Amino acid sequence: MDENSAATLAEQAYSRARSKASLRELWARLQGRSNELLAFQEVKEKLEIGRPIYRGIQTVPIDRIVGSVDRYRDFDRAFLPRQDFTAYRWRRVGKAYYKDINLPPVKLYKVGEVYFVVDGNHRISVARELGREFIDAEVHEWPTDVPLPPDVDAGKLDQLSEEARFLTRTGLNRLEEATGIRLTIAGGYQLLLEHIAVHRYFLALEQSREVSFEEAAEHWFRHVYLPTVEAIRATGILEDFPGRTEADLYLWVVEHLFYLRERFGEEVTAEQAAESFARHFTPRWFKRLRHYVLHHLLRWPDGETVGE
Repeated sequence: MDENSAATLAEQAYSRARSKASLRELWARLQGRSNELLAFQEVKEKLEIGRPIYRGIQTVPIDRIVGSVDRYRDFDRAFLPRQDFTAYRWRRVGKAYYKDINLPPVKLYKVGEVYFVVDGNHRISVARELGREFIDAEVHEWPTDVPLPPDVDAGKLDQLSEEARFLTRTGLNRLEEATGIRLTIAGGYQLLLEHIAVHRYFLALEQSREVSFEEAAEHWFRHVYLPTVEAIRATGILEDFPGRTEADLYLWVVEHLFYLRERFGEEVTAEQAAESFARHFTPRWFKRLRHYVLHHLLRWPDGETVGE
């Protein structure tokens, strides 16, 4: 393609991209959601990620690139240009694409399942606008105990930050199976820390010695958290609470267990508490109605006093 034709097409592509960016910005404001790229430095600080590991040249899905090191204000979440001062550089890169000129790989940081741009923001913006799905990149991966999912946004990042602090405070990041403790309840990780603190107190009394917080956390995880989660899995109640996690159910079931033991005594098991909680608090209205009709109108026997 000749120089003038490539320049014309690049100019048209840039105009389309800026128009899309304006519409996306308006739509995001109407919906009350963020349309911004993530800032790598914020992610680094909130997730307390480790030192980078060089992974070489890779072919990376462009839709997994969700942030930038230093140009996160210049492009939106779809890497559309938000500022007009990017126009000259954007059009120059666009012209190179239309002329089929081989451009050098971009440089990316990888955290979990997503990527952040170190160098090549304009190349990614142009490639995405022109419908490219992949781009060659030189990748450095930053290890983290809390991998970022592809749909991560500012709100989810704050939630993952709480999880990272919880794992670091408790030392549970040493246990691979413990990194699956995911909460959607606001303040949930603080509640877990309180559970561990209480567990530590009674463990120290039982063993007549000082118990570190990390030791208590591991003991709590293996002897309290996991058995409760296994009871939740055995009852299959998680499917009654869409959008919630096993850790969410753990908090609710344990609270319900305390209530039931105050009412019926220490013989109440975690599995009974899970079943009782599901019957009484499931968001599926037809299950609550069925329980009410059977056990209050028809006086159908429950088989377990706990379930009443």
